[in-house]
Amino acid sequence: MTTPAPVPVPAARPVKRRRLLKTALIAVPAVVVAGAGAAGIVWANSVTDTTGEVDFKNPLAVPPLAQSTVDGEGRRVFELTLQSGQRQFKDGAATGTWGFNGDYLGPTIRATRGETVLFNIHNTLGETTSVHWHGMHLPPTADGGPHQSVHAGNTWSPSWKIEQQAASLWYHPHPHGETFLHVYRGLAGMFLIDDEESAALALPKDYGLDDFPLIVQDRTFDGDNQFDESQGLIANVGYLGDEILVNGTHSPYLDVTTTRVRLRILNGSGSRAFNFGFADDRTFALIGTDGGLRDVPYGTDRIQLSPAERAEIVVEMTPGEKVVLRSYPAEGLGMDLFSSRFDGCDDSFDVLELRAAATLAESPAVPAELVEIPELDADKSAETRDFQISGFTLNGEAMDMERIDFAVRKDSVEIWELENFDSQFHNFHVHDVQFQVLKVNGKKPPEHLRGWKDTVHVKPGGKTRIIMQFKDFADPDMPYMCHCHVLYHEDQGLMGQFVVLDKGQKVGKPPKDGHVGH
Repeated sequence: MTTPAPVPVPAARPVKRRRLLKTALIAVPAVVVAGAGAAGIVWANSVTDTTGEVDFKNPLAVPPLAQSTVDGEGRRVFELTLQSGQRQFKDGAATGTWGFNGDYLGPTIRATRGETVLFNIHNTLGETTSVHWHGMHLPPTADGGPHQSVHAGNTWSPSWKIEQQAASLWYHPHPHGETFLHVYRGLAGMFLIDDEESAALALPKDYGLDDFPLIVQDRTFDGDNQFDESQGLIANVGYLGDEILVNGTHSPYLDVTTTRVRLRILNGSGSRAFNFGFADDRTFALIGTDGGLRDVPYGTDRIQLSPAERAEIVVEMTPGEKVVLRSYPAEGLGMDLFSSRFDGCDDSFDVLELRAAATLAESPAVPAELVEIPELDADKSAETRDFQISGFTLNGEAMDMERIDFAVRKDSVEIWELENFDSQFHNFHVHDVQFQVLKVNGKKPPEHLRGWKDTVHVKPGGKTRIIMQFKDFADPDMPYMCHCHVLYHEDQGLMGQFVVLDKGQKVGKPPKDGHVGH
């Protein structure tokens, strides 16, 4: 991947930043004694708000499409090198970073349903990591979770056949206890699956012209322009940034040349929920969720994403206009007043400015119908499982790499009831499968949760009921993961593991070393 030349970024502008708490909250007892006035100052300074303050001076970087070859067995072969580097995000010193095939983030991988892919993952970092294919249906030995650790200097070459509908997936590290830092330093990228059904639809699909990935991340820079990796003093979610990068671009703008543009949005942050909408509150069409296109578009002016969730939207533009994509304070998360404030749910960000050309090429209207989504039958569920999410534990236990927590049967349909037992912000991700949301707190799920999902928010004190089917792959020894995708929570132990068993198989033992590659 060719690294783009550094672009100038204006000097830092005044914004209200949570980093003020790093000094202010050390004196919390004194603040309480001093009275409500001082406490009110701390409370007010705990909100980050950059709306109206971002100058949008930098063209949005669009990750290049990953190059590939086809080998003698007909497999599409990709090369990914994990490496360290530097990126000039802002004025001043360059920031130390990690990336795939470059200094920050990675290329967009694109493959077609029915293809067999092979990845050669070269780890040139100075430490062990892994590469997980988030949202992908694949064998557990290729999943890239903590049991597929790639030591420094080694190469891992997983291969599998893509057997799922067109979708906007992503890839990122998944080393046990270190996932947050590896993602925070820059290891992430999009993985787009195409299929014939989606290709036939009149949707924007020209990558980099009317179809753009948006990897949205929050970061905090220290006084030397390095990523601040320190944990917040009060935030239950661990790490929150006070500035936004989109595709690794600070203060980005996007030149739009068509009347409709498709944005594939990934919440690539480790802890923060984003509530996306436009500054003028225009409506847009939600056409896809984590696992692919919806059955019909949904017109809305907001789409809220917890960490790792994705949304595909189509927004209409008129010649010569500018409009800002913004993240508003979170809505409906069920947080108490204190947690909402200190876990970033009250924050607002200007994310990206869309700039329409004076003349725009006409795009067709979004189709009224998209793809058929077969509804999983709850009456055919083989088992209903309860999952209690609390603190850093799942069902009262922290993650143990040598313990398989449960087993499911290949081809079975199961219902999982996820319950958030505390006041913290949690979501839940299941490896290998795409699921459907049946109920949220006993009620029909909101419209934006219709369709295929692999990650879902679970409200404090609430229950979310999901249904899924485990197809194609079974292995009594190699588990898949299920966990909170607030990465600090995951790293602290809020994760479990399960195996899929074929007929006659019994639960085995996961590999002790978990090392792959050579």
